[in-house]
This record gives sequence, structure tokens and C-alpha cells, in this order.
Amino acid sequence: MTCYYEISFMDLLSFSHSPLSLAAPVVAILLAIITRKVLLSLGAGILTGALLLTGYSPLDSLAYIGKSFFAVFWDEGVNVSSVFILLFLMLLGVITTLIDISGGARAFGDWARERVKTRQGSQLLTVLLGVIIFIDDYFNSLAVGNISRPLTDRHGVSRAKLAYLIDSTAAPVCVITPVSSWGAYIIALIGTILATHEITDISAISAFVAMVPMNLYAVFALLLVICSAWMDLNVGSMRTHERRARAGELYDARKGTPPGASAELGRSSKGTVSDLVIPVVTLVIATSASLIATGAAVLSEAGEAFSVLGAFENTDVVHSLVYGGLIGLVVTMVRMIRHDLDGPAWSKAIIEGVRSMLPAIYILVFAWVLVDVISSLETGRYLAGLVSSSSLEPSYLPMILFLVSGAMAFATGTSWGTFGIMLPIAGDMAAAAEISMMLPMLASVLAGAVFGDHCSPISDTTILSSTGASCHHIDHVTTQLPYALGIAVVAMSGYLVMGMSDSAAAGFTTSLVAFGVLLMLFRKLSGYSNTPEDTVLVKE
Repeated sequence: MTCYYEISFMDLLSFSHSPLSLAAPVVAILLAIITRKVLLSLGAGILTGALLLTGYSPLDSLAYIGKSFFAVFWDEGVNVSSVFILLFLMLLGVITTLIDISGGARAFGDWARERVKTRQGSQLLTVLLGVIIFIDDYFNSLAVGNISRPLTDRHGVSRAKLAYLIDSTAAPVCVITPVSSWGAYIIALIGTILATHEITDISAISAFVAMVPMNLYAVFALLLVICSAWMDLNVGSMRTHERRARAGELYDARKGTPPGASAELGRSSKGTVSDLVIPVVTLVIATSASLIATGAAVLSEAGEAFSVLGAFENTDVVHSLVYGGLIGLVVTMVRMIRHDLDGPAWSKAIIEGVRSMLPAIYILVFAWVLVDVISSLETGRYLAGLVSSSSLEPSYLPMILFLVSGAMAFATGTSWGTFGIMLPIAGDMAAAAEISMMLPMLASVLAGAVFGDHCSPISDTTILSSTGASCHHIDHVTTQLPYALGIAVVAMSGYLVMGMSDSAAAGFTTSLVAFGVLLMLFRKLSGYSNTPEDTVLVKE
């Protein structure tokens, strides 16, 4: 998900037909990888785009940038879509800090250590939680990270590996689940496409379900993340992070200190597992209920019958996150009463909780402004035009749409924006070229968008996965990249065969074989075996 803001106070140049539309995202992404300074890189991308849009006028560029930043918070009224997401981050930061100083995180770590005795187990539990908490990718990334981090820290699993497990579970699960914020949005788009082309022999939700095995990137990314947890696969720079973690070199990327509560706040000696479990379970249930309730309210106002899918299709995600966060905070504070915190300790805990989320908030705000700049440059339209204006063999279209959607999501940092632009284009191309390829081509767009989102350092879900794992953002991007690229090759081979054979089964089988080859390669490159001597408990 990504927020968009329309800045219309000045005339901006159009780059919808120019490769210069790629300049801003390219500058931001390359600088982020080279310098590892995320805010500096995002700022450079914003400045590059602003200069292009205003005809290289310094004063107009500064005015445009200022207006863009202001629009994140106020756009003819409070910009609820962004402000509430930032508020939810702060609520989660406070909840996490209170759980930590209550001793709940340590108690959970002690409890889990008795039951989850291996690195393998701690990683598999993280993946399982990611599959269970499927309602929304934002919530998934943050909740799973905060639940799993004490356990993975205990077993010497690096924060980079935790971020990969979170990120490569969240979006792939959401994009193939009908009852999720992603599923509802995609089903609504599919319904419009089917109606436009007068396809009446299949419903939108049936088409979505039929597309699940055709969404090759999502399916095989989930398989790889399970195998990576089970076999402890660590390739590329992930190996370095894992070696350091096994040696006990863990750090908190948000606080720059060893994991846990600050020495000033300390931890209660009365902490129990319930001090972590009850607030987190409350948060999950309250957020899920809020998502359904806000959607049900819209259905009621429209005079439509209630259905869970209909509720998710009409839900208000940002309000629901805040409602769930507030309820979770209240329950956490009630449980903290028995820990005898005085007034100053309460205020310090709240301040520390908010402060712990500030790096993520800064990055998100800059990323949203950059996305607005990229939207004004019409980068997505330029990339989409490359496909729609070319004469391509129908058999290559699924693979090409996968690559173009991946490039668009990578450059723009938004999978949802890519869905909105590319799904209608894919529908038009299928109707004009080969109507039987409609579902495979739509599925390839969904797969490509998630792939690009996984690779992009300016993606909000990538940022929040780093935040949930308390991992340095660029560390997460660079360590996840080999896994994402490997699955992209697996998906491409499947889409090529799918297009040439006009058979989804043949495409899936091809990807399955390619996945087996990739798995053998990763096992060889990993350099680790899941043996007892590799199991290291990190002392706090």
C-alpha cells in the first residue's frame, strides 16, 4: 500500500513519454545501495524529480518539495491515510516498550527456549505467524517482527534473516488470500476488467482463486522462505549477518543498542509470558475486528448484505489499524498496573516507545514524498507504455508483463500502484491478443508487482519489515535480493512455458522443476548445515 498526494499549485512538466521519468527512482535506489544512507538517498531522488518537474527552477523545486512534505500531513484537511499509519507505528512502539519493561519479552524468550530449542524452530515459528496473520501486510510485518524477535535473538538468528522471513511471507500471503486488504482490492480491480471485456462465465472472486497457482512468484517465494527456515539457507551477504548473529553480535537498528529495554527504564522482575501474549493477541483480534467492522459499516450504509469478503473489500485499513492499536495499548497499560510504574516511568516508557519508531517514520515520510514525485513524473505510465505500444508475440506476454510490473514496482516502490496501472493494461492486451491468456497475464502482473516490491528500497512494506525486525533497512534490501531474484527466475521460466503452451499446469510444473534446481544451488551456496553446534543461544 502507498499513499498518493496530488500537488497542483503549479504547472509541472510531463515525462510520461520520456526515459527521464526514471531519473528520480534510479538516483534514490542507486544512492541507497552505494551510500547505505536512506534519508540522504531518498532526499536526492526527491530533489532530482522536483528539478525535472519544475524545469530546473531551484525556487519552484523547493516550493514543490515543501508542498509535498506538507501534503503528507495535511491535504485539504488532515491526511488520514498517512497520519494514521504513522500514529499506528507510534502506538506499536509504545506497546513494544511497555511489553519489554514488563519483562514479557524476556519471559516469552525463556518460555520459548524451553520449547523451541533450535534455530530452525525459531525461524519456522516466524514463518507460521506470518501465514496466520494474513489480514494486512503492514500489520503482518510489524506484529510478526515484534513477536518473533525475542525468540530469534535467543537463537542467534540475524535481524536481516528475520526481516527476510517477515517480508517474504507478508506480501506473498496477502496477495493470494481473498480475505485480506490486498485480496479485496485486487478482486475489485479484476471485477472491473472482466466487466469491461464482457467476460461473464467467471466471477471476480472465482478468477482470483483460479489465479493463485498462476501467481508463480508469490507461491514459490513462500516455498523458499519455508525451505530457508527449515534448511537454514543463507546465501550472499546473509551469510555474513548470520555468522555475526551466531557469535552474539546482535544490535537494535532503531536504538543502536543491544536488544531489550534501555538501562534507564530497566525491566520488571514480575514479567510473565502473558504480558506479551495477551497484548499481542488483543492487538490481532482488535485489528481484525476493526477491519471487518469498518467494512460492514460501509456495506450497511449502501444497503448491501454483509459478507466477510464484502467487508474486506470496503474496509478502512488505516482507521482499523489505529483502533486496534489503541485497544492493544489500553490492554497493555492495564496489565502494567501490577508492575508499579510511577508517573515519570510511564512518561519515559511512552517517550522511548515513540522515539524507537522515529527512524521508520522519517524513512516512510521521505518515501511517500518520493512516490508522489515519481507519480508526477508518470514513471509508471512510461513503463506501461513500453509494453502497450509494442507488438509482441502473445506467447511472451506473461513473462514480459511480469518483468515490466516488477520494474514498475521496483521504481515506484508500490505494488498497489502497479496493480492499478498494469492490471487493466494486461486485460486489454489479453482481450486483443488471446482472451484465453487473460488470467495468466493478470496473475503475472500480481507476481511481478510483489517481486519488484520485495527488491525496492523505497517500498513502504520493505521499510516496515525492516522496522518490525529492527534491522538496518539497506541490510534487509541487500540480503533479501538474492532470494527474490532467484524466485524471479523460477517465475519467469514458468511464465514463458505458460505463454508458449497456453497451459497453466505446464507453467507451474516448469517453475516447480526450476525451484528444485534453485534449492539445490542455494543449499550448496549456503555453507551452513543445521547441526547442533550451529545452534547458539545469545546471552542478554
